[in-house]
Amino acid sequence: MAFDSFSAFMVMEGHGPYVWACYAAFFLLMIGLMVWSLRRRKAAIEACRRGYEFQAGRQDSQAASASTASFTRVKVSQD
Repeated sequence: MAFDSFSAFMVMEGHGPYVWACYAAFFLLMIGLMVWSLRRRKAAIEACRRGYEFQAGRQDSQAASASTASFTRVKVSQD
């Protein structure tokens, strides 16, 4: 084994505080990135859902107004 004891492993000949601080910063940043990504994903899905509901509402209102529309024949010249 490279180290005689667990405490020697933690100290790493004086480099331990730097090494463990780097590991802690890495894991904290990764956890923060995961949380941020999940929140952004949830917000994007919610925005898409609202957009689909808005489009469905517009299509329903257009279908209702289209049923009351009247059509007239238009004469087009065949020149």
